[in-house]
Amino acid sequence: SLVHPREVFKHAFLLQASAILLVHNHPSGDVSPSRQDMEVTRKMKDCGKMLGIECLDHLIVGINEDGSARAYSLAEHN
Repeated sequence: SLVHPREVFKHAFLLQASAILLVHNHPSGDVSPSRQDMEVTRKMKDCGKMLGIECLDHLIVGINEDGSARAYSLAEHN
């Protein structure tokens, strides 16, 4: 499901954070970002810039068939 920036940044404000890291899972195990994942990342980065809270990365995590973890970093693949 999609997340709204006010919910994310509310917690960042309460913690007086200067940066955030977005993380969510893909239960399918396929960690390739969807169009929505990329749009949410852009929206959070834009909102963070206005608020002075840097969005460092957006990680998508999943589990391989053998049970090992895998992750995709949108910052790494920008």
